[in-house]
Amino acid sequence: MFNRLNKTIMKSGKLLIGLLVGISAGALLGILIAPEKRSVTRNKNSKKNDDFKDAVKEKFNHLKEETEEFIEHEKNKINDGKKVSKTAKS
Repeated sequence: MFNRLNKTIMKSGKLLIGLLVGISAGALLGILIAPEKRSVTRNKNSKKNDDFKDAVKEKFNHLKEETEEFIEHEKNKINDGKKVSKTAKS
């Protein structure tokens, strides 16, 4: 279970880094070769930034939920082990 969660977190981290690099590169190129007025470009970039923030929040929430599920699962395993230990001592 831990290995799966660890791999998921690593993949998500790599995806997030790749996403950040890609968006940054795209924004920079867009600004450098923009054929439109600066105000139009700013409005478009503002929308893209909002979309990006939403995507990051969604990914973060997903990772948070997976981590909470993992922790809960591990707590249950520990508690089950304690119960088995108590009954074995009795």
